[in-house]
Amino acid sequence: MSSESTDDPVFKALAHHRRREILDLLKDAPRTTGTLCEMFPEMDRCTVMQHLKVLEEADLVIARKEGRERWNHLNSLPIKHIYDRWISTYAGHSLSILDRLKGDLEGQPE
Repeated sequence: MSSESTDDPVFKALAHHRRREILDLLKDAPRTTGTLCEMFPEMDRCTVMQHLKVLEEADLVIARKEGRERWNHLNSLPIKHIYDRWISTYAGHSLSILDRLKGDLEGQPE
C-alpha cells in the first residue's frame, strides 16, 4: 500500500474542525469519552463518538477501557509522519527560495 493511501484516513480525520478540537484537548492529557462529550455540549454523545471513531480509524486516537470508562489517548505519530512526508520537504524548498531571494535583494544596489 502506498504512503498516500495510508495517509488518506489521517487527512480525512484532520479535515473536520471538531476532530481537530478533540485532538487539541487530548494533546494536554488523555480524557474519558464522557469528559469529551461534556466539553462539546452542542453535540450529542453519538456525534462525539462518531468523531472519535474516525480519529481511531486514522490511528490518531487510542482508546483504552478502564472499568466503565473509556480513556482516549492522542497518538501523534501519524501527524509526525504527515509532517515528515509532506510539510518538512516543502518547507525546506521554500526556505531555500527565500534565502536565495534575500541574497539577491541584498546584492542589489539601492
